[in-house]
Amino acid sequence: MAIHPIEFRYGTAEMKNIWEAENKLQKMLDIESALAQAEAELGIISKDVAMEIKSKANTKYVKLERVNEIEKEKNHDIAALIEGLKEQCDGDAGEYVHFGATSNDIVDSSNSLLFNESIAILKDKIEKLTNIILNLSKENINRVCIGRTHGQHAIPTTYGMKFGLWADELYRHWKRLEFSKRNLCLSMMDGAVGTTAALGEIGWEVHKKVSEILNLPYAKITNQVLQRDNHAEFMMVMANIATTLDKIALEIRNLQRTELNEVGEFFDPEKQVGSSTMPHKMNPITAERICGVSRVIRSYIVGILENNPLWHERDLTNSSSERIIFPEACILTDYILNLAIKLMSNLEFHQDNIEKNLNLTNGLVMAERLMAELTRKGLGRQTAYKLVRESAIKASKENKLLSELIIEKKEVKEYLSEEEVNKIMDPHTYIGSAKIIVNELIQDSKGWFKH
Repeated sequence: MAIHPIEFRYGTAEMKNIWEAENKLQKMLDIESALAQAEAELGIISKDVAMEIKSKANTKYVKLERVNEIEKEKNHDIAALIEGLKEQCDGDAGEYVHFGATSNDIVDSSNSLLFNESIAILKDKIEKLTNIILNLSKENINRVCIGRTHGQHAIPTTYGMKFGLWADELYRHWKRLEFSKRNLCLSMMDGAVGTTAALGEIGWEVHKKVSEILNLPYAKITNQVLQRDNHAEFMMVMANIATTLDKIALEIRNLQRTELNEVGEFFDPEKQVGSSTMPHKMNPITAERICGVSRVIRSYIVGILENNPLWHERDLTNSSSERIIFPEACILTDYILNLAIKLMSNLEFHQDNIEKNLNLTNGLVMAERLMAELTRKGLGRQTAYKLVRESAIKASKENKLLSELIIEKKEVKEYLSEEEVNKIMDPHTYIGSAKIIVNELIQDSKGWFKH
């Protein structure tokens, strides 16, 4: 019976397939196989033994059900893995399974293979989402809207700027994933406390040879475990990705509010239901789910940071939490990336409301421009600020046009004509370098994902 929502509600098949039990078992068998091959190449065991171990280190032979059955008896997952593989090996090859290794050599190295596959999917999704948002930035480079600070109208901006900002941030996450992968996806075969003592003087060569076979960089030094600062770094990148997706979805939700209604996620009235009791509701369910799941992903940070300080050379307190954190964080981060791709691929723009909100304050959002133009004409900046502020406050209180009140001031008339004031008050022409900024970003982005 399914209990966890990941089992039936959240997650994509491609990421779940990486972390499902049989694939995890296969990855551990891949490590045992690589160990046997390395030892054969270095003359520790015979090539025939290594070939037999390699041929049977596969879930076609070593069944998950059998390994689980053995684990119930032995109460040790890697001991069960060893026994399960040994049972399938012909001759005495099974006697040499796991020679010189310790459990965490298998666990951490196999996790590296799982992370490697997971990061590839995450990077691909981020690249796809970034390109969708870059296209939105390009398409909306001229769509002027009101910019808001502290939840209040500030000055005009463009939707090109909004989307461009998010695309740039997502690309930074793509690079962070690539960097964290270099520290995280490592091979190790160092034995108890990390000294390779069970393999004698050739132990460090085995360590390197295993990494070569697995096509992973080898850890420079361990104390029986890969140090968990690497895992914490990766987890914080995923939390950071989740937070960016949260930010994007939150902005869409806010812009979809009835009072604003500038942009919103697609809603299919023929199929979707927004509320079980209010027939009119068309809720931003995709964006809300992104925001909600992102909170879960961020919550893993405390646990993963606490997994770094272990007793002496190691203890096992990290293991139980990592069995939960690693797969869930990868699955849920991938899931909300998928949701974000869906959300941003089907945005609906309501231009009438964008324009209405841009002009909602009777020109108050152009106060900065008035002050700047008066200063350019020769009026002192502080004096210009004071004059415009007085008129702005009066316009707000009396619900009048700022342009009408400012032109009544004799100090202003000395510097600006009524025609000039009216021209200044057009919000569509007050976007500074917005187009230049977006165009440069679009141009730079052409080299972002060159592999």
